[in-house]
Order: sequence, then structure tokens, then C-alpha cells
Amino acid sequence: MAQVSPTAEGFRTAFRRPLLSIGEITWRWVVGATTAALFFFGLFEYLSSLPVNSGELLFLRSRQPYLVAKAIAHILRGSLSRVVLSATLAAMLLCLLWMIASAVGRIATVRALVDHFRNHIARLTAGSNDDSKEAELDATTTNADSASFPALLRLNFLRVCLAIAAVLGLVGSALLAGFASPASHPRPGLAFLLFMPLAALVAVLWFALNWLLSLAAMFAVRDTEDVMGAISAAVALCRRRTGAVAAVSTWTGLAHLVAFVGATSVIGMPLGFAPILPGRLVVLAMILMTLAYFALADWLYMARLAGYVCIAEMPEPLWAPPPPPQPTLSVPPQMPIAPVQSTIDRDELILSDVPLPPAER
Repeated sequence: MAQVSPTAEGFRTAFRRPLLSIGEITWRWVVGATTAALFFFGLFEYLSSLPVNSGELLFLRSRQPYLVAKAIAHILRGSLSRVVLSATLAAMLLCLLWMIASAVGRIATVRALVDHFRNHIARLTAGSNDDSKEAELDATTTNADSASFPALLRLNFLRVCLAIAAVLGLVGSALLAGFASPASHPRPGLAFLLFMPLAALVAVLWFALNWLLSLAAMFAVRDTEDVMGAISAAVALCRRRTGAVAAVSTWTGLAHLVAFVGATSVIGMPLGFAPILPGRLVVLAMILMTLAYFALADWLYMARLAGYVCIAEMPEPLWAPPPPPQPTLSVPPQMPIAPVQSTIDRDELILSDVPLPPAER
């Protein structure tokens, strides 16, 4: 039985089944497009509601930094409370939209991946590539999407609360670091050195817990677990298959890092043609390259998710390393062995006591 590599299977599944990546891209981009549209719509509506008198317009047209700053501060005076209230309401609605869209998308992708790997592993254990068992496995798979949806909503709610806690942690880190640099004796260097370790600690904790909650969503769909059961199953998988989970996360993370570095280099290229090409064309090229990077990042996320599902579905025999091949030695045909003579031949001349005749000269 051949040994299966979850990392290779994850990339192979994401490549051979592009509809899974398209489904992941669809729900993510719907949320992203809604966020962008709501942001720009709110920004333009807010700017159009600001009154500008002739004096402020004169300061803006002067192009002097001090006068322009004074004019902008006078225009925005008294409108900060409306901005904060509107932004808070919009953020809550967007978080609710993300929670619902993420739950629906995760049910669709994980269910398809589980069925795919169950069929694939069944063919491997059977020792053939026959697809005759696919219909049987699909028929016996229980459709528990309605039971998984509430658990996914709760997990997504925890992820939203975790993100808010991370933002508050960064603000608290900045406040704590600010105590080292009071106004009477400012020391910005020391404050920065204190802020960086605290911010790094908050970022690492947020990343680890957010990753664990995203992994628990797989068990909420696969095993119809509740929130605590899904988190416990995710922790158990990490403890049982630490090497495989780390390998999938490392290779997909390195691929994402390479894609990010390449995308930032490519996106910066149109800026070099800004003095030559029209500004709208440069902006359009940068937007298209950014969207291409986002699509590649979603594809890599699907490859990582497929690797995790492969780890959870693999039986124990596939984890055992294949036995080393036994060397086959060609044994030459044995020659017949003459029987050993155990008696003495008295007729042998060397044993005779009769002297030999002298040799003729």
C-alpha cells in the first residue's frame, strides 16, 4: 500500500478540482466587494454632507499645508461622532454578513472535500482505481448541514470577538508603551522597543487562536460537532498528527509568502510607467494584479484545507511507512561435491616403503 502525502494531496486536489477554489473565491469576494462598496459609498456620502464655506474653500485652494490642515479640521468639526456611529454599525453588519457567508461556504467546501478523500482513500485501500464505490459512499454520507450551520456561526462569532480583542490588545500595548515616554521626559525609542514585543505577542496569540478556530470549523462540518467538540477535535488532531499538520501549514505558508513577494513586486511595476501611461490605466492594472493575487491566495487556502481534510480522513495503515524492499540475490547453481575419502590408499606410491629406482641420466 502506497504512503499518502497530505501536502501533495492538498495541492493536487486544489488543482484538479477548480470548482472548490471558485466556490471559496465566490463567498470571499462577495464579502470583500460588499465591504468596498459600503466603504466608498459611505465615504462619498459623508463628504457630500460636509458644509464648506467660502473661507474654507479659499484656504483649500491656497495649497499651503498649514492653511489646508486648518480648513480640513474646521470642516470636520463636530462630525466625528456621526462617523464613529456609522462605522460601528457598518462594521457590525459586515461581520454578520461574513459569519453567514463563511458558514455557508465552509459547509460546501468541507463536505465536498470529505466526500472526495473518502472515495479516494477507499480506492487506495481497495488497491484499485475503480470508481464503483463512489456512489455507495455518497449514498451513505449523512447530510447534516443544518446541524453544522449553528456551530459554524458560533465559531465565526468567536473569531470576530478574537479580532476585536486583538485590536484592543494592540491599543493597550500602545498605551502601556506610552507610559515609558511621558510628555515631561519623552523617550520615543524606549516606547517603541516596549511596544514591539507586546504587539508581536498579541499578533502571535491572535494568529494561533484564529488558526485553531478555523481548523475546528472542519470538524463542525465533518463530524457535526458543537463548538467545544470541534475545538477539542482540532486540538486532538494537532497532537496526534503534529508533523503532518505542520508540514501542510509550512508548505502552503511558504507558497503564500512567495506569492505575496511576487505580487508586491509585480504590482509596483505599473507605478514606473505612471509618468508615461494615463493614471486610470495604471490604477486599473494595479487593481487587476491585486485581484489575481487574492485569487491565488484563496487557491492556496483551499489547498491547505484539503491537506487538513486528508490528514483527518487517512486511516492508520496509510500512515505507516512502506516496508523496505527485500534484496533478491541470485544464488549460482551448486556444483556436486565429491565425497570425502576417510581411508588411506595403501597402493599410493608416496606411502610405499620400497625405494624408487634411480632416475636415468
